[in-house]
Amino acid sequence: MDPELEAFVPFLPRTDWADPAAARAIYTELAASRPAPDLTDVEIEDRTVPGDPAVPVRIYRPRHARGAVVWLHGGGFIMGDLETEHPWAARIADSVGAVVVSVGYRTAPEHRFPAALDDAYAALAWTAENATRLGTDPDRIAVGGHSAGAGIAAAVALRSRDEQGPPIRFQLLNEAGLDDRQETWSARQFTDTPWLDRGKITHGWRHYLGPRPATPYAAPARADDLSGLPPAYIATAEFDPNRDEGIAYALRLLQAGVPVELHQYAGTFHGSQAILSAAVSQRQIADLVAALRRALAE
Repeated sequence: MDPELEAFVPFLPRTDWADPAAARAIYTELAASRPAPDLTDVEIEDRTVPGDPAVPVRIYRPRHARGAVVWLHGGGFIMGDLETEHPWAARIADSVGAVVVSVGYRTAPEHRFPAALDDAYAALAWTAENATRLGTDPDRIAVGGHSAGAGIAAAVALRSRDEQGPPIRFQLLNEAGLDDRQETWSARQFTDTPWLDRGKITHGWRHYLGPRPATPYAAPARADDLSGLPPAYIATAEFDPNRDEGIAYALRLLQAGVPVELHQYAGTFHGSQAILSAAVSQRQIADLVAALRRALAE
């Protein structure tokens, strides 16, 4: 493991995703400890967008934005909201120079699949319909997210393709949760890795799916056809159970003719880019920002 990251591992809290309420409390506390973002050049608006029910979003508008990112927070399908994602969404808006529509999608187990996907898709539709009001171009919309949010972003891209929905220019999938089957080498072997391990992922998928069988819109790795999807940036962490499903998804996209940029970061673990002082975290964030800039500027 990267030495700069390893030094923080003993301080990571132990969480049990069998108890979503307790996990949420710890997650909220961790998010509150992150440095406050610089919002000097970013205008922020909280609102709801049409959905069933209406979907809360937080809109970050930097000056002279040309593109937009519909951003979906992580949290294993059970944690996270607009507040916990605030530092990351603000950083993306400021660094990329894009409007960020951060989506407060419903979480499990109170709201199982497809609630989160429906909320995310409603936010995409609203962003496309209101691009002019947002000060951006309707043909410069990306979807992206971290962990479970990245999996939902991949599902949004699949659904938009299948339903001839709003055009998506780019999908950014950071350490994505894509496959409920947990059959890859990393999913089977990483049973005690920092922050995320096999047991937590098992609980997350159970909370999200309930008794229903998974479909490709719940677990995009199950999709048979990946052709016609937007170009992708996929990032994986070495000591992450999600690692191999992200790499496999990238390869399948490539084989389907979809342009893909794949980054595998040595010495990292799931979510370790939150340790901003580490050089590898700085590279991860810089690469993510650069990928979005390129995609929305072309």
